[in-house]
Amino acid sequence: MRTSDFHYNLDPKNIAQFPASPRDSSKLMIIDRKTWNLEERNFCDIVDYLWENDVLVFNETKVIKARLNWLIILNKWKEKEVEIFLLSQKWQNTWECAVFPWERLKIGREIFFLNSNLKWIIKEITYSWRIIEFNLEWVEFLDEIDRIWSIPLPPYIVKWEQTLDQYNTIFAKEEWSAAAPTAGLHFTEGLIEKLVKKWVKIEKVLLHIWLWTFKPVQKENIEEHIIHYEHIEINEETADKLNKYKQEWKNIIAVGTTVIRTLESMTDMNWILNSWEKETNIFIYPWYNFKFINNIITNFHLPESSLIMLISAFYDREKLLEIYEYAQNNNYRFFSFWDAMFLR
Repeated sequence: MRTSDFHYNLDPKNIAQFPASPRDSSKLMIIDRKTWNLEERNFCDIVDYLWENDVLVFNETKVIKARLNWLIILNKWKEKEVEIFLLSQKWQNTWECAVFPWERLKIGREIFFLNSNLKWIIKEITYSWRIIEFNLEWVEFLDEIDRIWSIPLPPYIVKWEQTLDQYNTIFAKEEWSAAAPTAGLHFTEGLIEKLVKKWVKIEKVLLHIWLWTFKPVQKENIEEHIIHYEHIEINEETADKLNKYKQEWKNIIAVGTTVIRTLESMTDMNWILNSWEKETNIFIYPWYNFKFINNIITNFHLPESSLIMLISAFYDREKLLEIYEYAQNNNYRFFSFWDAMFLR
């Protein structure tokens, strides 16, 4: 298939610039994949569509302040403003980073920040990225980035002045992500309480999201695209419970694309979910045979992105693009912060 097969024209006014308040007041499009029937509700109404036989699986990753605009000292007399994004952690205090501008930041150069104990040295250059080793160890590093770094909002968010807690889901627990698993942002404590009272099962897995998630697919033949690696984990207790639910024919509902990628990466050829900790670069696109999930709750995704390709593997591509057009014509808000769909 071609990347252009997943293109649609998006009016910028349909891109949400701030979250719904309360979170579960966003719109929800409920789609029956067997009948093609479409219903329009508010997200809080999802409680009417979930029952004892349903299992919601969330990503419990937590966003960190992975973006920094700061003055650095290039030498004893010259200062320069540099923007840094933490892309992925390579090991303990070494990170792959995007640095802008990067022309003078060569291998071996030691960089000092103004008004900070933080300094770093460039260890390696990969394409336009830099492998950077920071001088501070784990706890000190966390404290320092919390003080001087900021939230790495997606590139389509022009300006947003919310707190880090407001960009994290209510299940956020395990640091390090540079972006939120945004399908989970629709859920409030009150909504979860209502679902638990209906005996809906709640489980959590882990995938750390890096800024690569916003990188467009650049190959026209999508099979030539190499997707980024991300860290995933499922503990033994969660894997055992999810396998039990699956054997009991309960509906496994993935809350967001990161949960889909985690569950599908961890499921072996015998349809058994494993309790592993590893890296995954699974790329799901049409004709993929889903092994573990049954339903999906997701937002509306960027055109020609790996995420819209993933959802097109679960739902007919042409029908999905029709739904996206319908959503735009009916004032649905796209991307991270607003409306959602429930594919069941």
